[in-house]
Amino acid sequence: MLTDFSALTAELARIPNQRRVGRVTAVGTAALEIAGLSNHARIGDQVAIGVGNGAAQVSEIGGEVVGVSEQVVRAMTYGPLDGAAVGNAATLLGAAGVHPAETWVGRIVDAFGLPLDGRPLSPGAASATLRRSPPAPATRKGLGGRLATGLTVFDTVLPLARGQRIGVFAGSGVGKSTLLGDLARGIEADIVVFALIGERGRELRDFVDNVLGPAGMARAVVVAATSDQAPLIKRRAAWMAMATAEVFRDQGRHVLLLIDSLTRFAEAHREIALTAGEVATLRGFPPSVVNLIAALCERAGPGAFGKGDITAIFSVLVAASDMEEPIADITRGVLDGHIVLDRAIAERGRFPAVDVRRSVSRSLPGIASEAENAMISRTRRVLTAYENAALMIQTGLYAPGSDPGIDEAIRVWPKLDAFFTERAPEGVGQSFERLGEVVG
Repeated sequence: MLTDFSALTAELARIPNQRRVGRVTAVGTAALEIAGLSNHARIGDQVAIGVGNGAAQVSEIGGEVVGVSEQVVRAMTYGPLDGAAVGNAATLLGAAGVHPAETWVGRIVDAFGLPLDGRPLSPGAASATLRRSPPAPATRKGLGGRLATGLTVFDTVLPLARGQRIGVFAGSGVGKSTLLGDLARGIEADIVVFALIGERGRELRDFVDNVLGPAGMARAVVVAATSDQAPLIKRRAAWMAMATAEVFRDQGRHVLLLIDSLTRFAEAHREIALTAGEVATLRGFPPSVVNLIAALCERAGPGAFGKGDITAIFSVLVAASDMEEPIADITRGVLDGHIVLDRAIAERGRFPAVDVRRSVSRSLPGIASEAENAMISRTRRVLTAYENAALMIQTGLYAPGSDPGIDEAIRVWPKLDAFFTERAPEGVGQSFERLGEVVG
């Protein structure tokens, strides 16, 4: 008899549309516990909590499993827990599918692939994986050729290669969103996937209409999760954007992926991890955030041979310009370069406010010719000489003629500072010609 019951249980488990129902046993401010699903639920599965008065179910609250024990399943919800009570029915729905498609280009979708622009949207026929392993290291190509960006500073001293992954590190109000929009419009790519995580709701329309504009949206998919939404949704938005980029990459295309911001992705995970019982150790962040960021970033980059590539730009919010805070420090270690935006540069009106001295592109020196590398080195020497002596120069303490290197830096620096603001519609070659004219 026991054998027959085990066989029946195994057979029922193979029925794809079977819905298992448990009961809520505890409700907290951020999560609830469900009995009766422990043998079937998996981390990441979706649940639907029936909410109502007495036996009558009035509505449902969607949620996701974040912890499983022998007795109960812990779940967080996608919306407020108002109305949830002990005894509510909880239906296990399984993992949510991901179905990016060509029809998504030019559209705004949420973390579940549903349209946010009020128009119907057809999902793709094939299902993608939300959390997928990166291509095997031994099968991945190296970085590709240099990409034109439309901005002289990136076409010269901070070059970007196809398949490269860089971070843009910035505080609030220094032009980060504008820079990302410029790169989304200017970088050579077949498809652009843009994830807006934790942004203010009013900024979404402004970003699409004014920052990206019609030209940018014509080849873009925007995945958005606003600041008022649950941490589960914000974290999922980053995975959705990455899964979407991977679908197009596997079709052989070059995808430009921009995630704004990696910090809010990590903060959303922190809320989820702490609710699930993990202990905070990294200035309030749980240890799992290290692998979480590395796993997301590793999925971008050059694809396997015969596939396309994902060139990725991740923004990182840096409070008080602290580049040693956990998220900034982790991100610098896993990416192929970092771009630092400086508030002092922005306050004197130079945009993009890139601090060239503190920024690094790890595609150098291989991506540039010997002559170009020499010109980049000369540019950095001029910047270093001027900025090291800036206080003396600005206070009148430096006597002209005291140091030939500083004298040259004083002559070149204003032209170089203006050069970093220039657009570069003609491409990389023209930008280097202009840099040669500036630094001599």
